[in-house]
Amino acid sequence: MVKTSTKKYTYAVGRRRSAVATVKLFSGKAESTVNGTDVAKYFPGELNKLTYTRPFTVTDTDGKFYFQAKVTGGGTNGQIEALTLSIARALRLLDETAYAATLRAENLLSVDSRVRERRKVGTGGKARRAKQSPKR
Repeated sequence: MVKTSTKKYTYAVGRRRSAVATVKLFSGKAESTVNGTDVAKYFPGELNKLTYTRPFTVTDTDGKFYFQAKVTGGGTNGQIEALTLSIARALRLLDETAYAATLRAENLLSVDSRVRERRKVGTGGKARRAKQSPKR
């Protein structure tokens, strides 16, 4: 869905575990931000950079787009994966024919729905931990 404001942007949402990332993807060159801060400061490290820029490198759109993202919930890894999914979805919405097949082939449009298993009552600890039986 393409929304308009002072600048035209594409809006998309990505989720991973309990993290939710909403992205406004703009065409042009500017600094990409997450929660109002620079992406490189919010997600420091080379591995993190490779993860959230992967949709751009796969579709050969490096430097053609920038984004403003709002990320809530979860931990760092879940937030990065939610951000990557939302960027890939925004790119797909921009040009279905050019980017969708490439992103799908690189497994960037697939939702990883795995979440933490809930703790069961009476197990004596975590989700699958059983109480130790006294045998002596």
